[in-house]
Amino acid sequence: MAAATVVGAPTAGASPVPPVSPQAAAAGLVDVRAVVPDAIVDMRYATADNFTGVQLYPSGARCLVHESMAPGLAAAAETLRASGDVLVFWDCYRPHDVQVRMFDVVPNPAWVAKPGPYARSHEAGRSVDVTLADRGHLMDMGTGFDDFTARAPAYATDGVGAAAQANRAKLRSAMQAGGLAPYSGEWWHFDGPGAGVQRPILDVPVD
Repeated sequence: MAAATVVGAPTAGASPVPPVSPQAAAAGLVDVRAVVPDAIVDMRYATADNFTGVQLYPSGARCLVHESMAPGLAAAAETLRASGDVLVFWDCYRPHDVQVRMFDVVPNPAWVAKPGPYARSHEAGRSVDVTLADRGHLMDMGTGFDDFTARAPAYATDGVGAAAQANRAKLRSAMQAGGLAPYSGEWWHFDGPGAGVQRPILDVPVD
């Protein structure tokens, strides 16, 4: 798979990150750029470039994560900087109504989490979908984002080249060094502390 140019750019040296909304602050959510200053934020659901084919977030949607993920993401990013790599964030906190719309499009819980009466994982801001970039180009991971094939699982080997397997392992190692857990079904998905705990559904804007 050829390297793709990253949408967006690292934010290091940019103006200070604006405060999050009062709703986000009350829920303990922070902008990931305040945690990982060189993060590349490419929120796919703020565009039509996602598996639904329609824009689900407002343009300029922010990558919000629960504050409990901050130390782990900072540690992972620091580990990756040593080799010149940066984290690219495809999705972070996900509103409940968006999860419902996604499941309507792909009603298969093996690929899209079935929404319920509680928030967990993305809906609680405690999971992220990420990849790696090197000198402004996405690194080869064997598939793109939200790939619903047998090549998507984190430890897949069939149809996934050696370079992509090594890059996936590098991403997993860095994230695990920060205490973030890989999800075996999707190489891009990582859970923070308490991601699986059922919590009240949040009503927080992503912009």
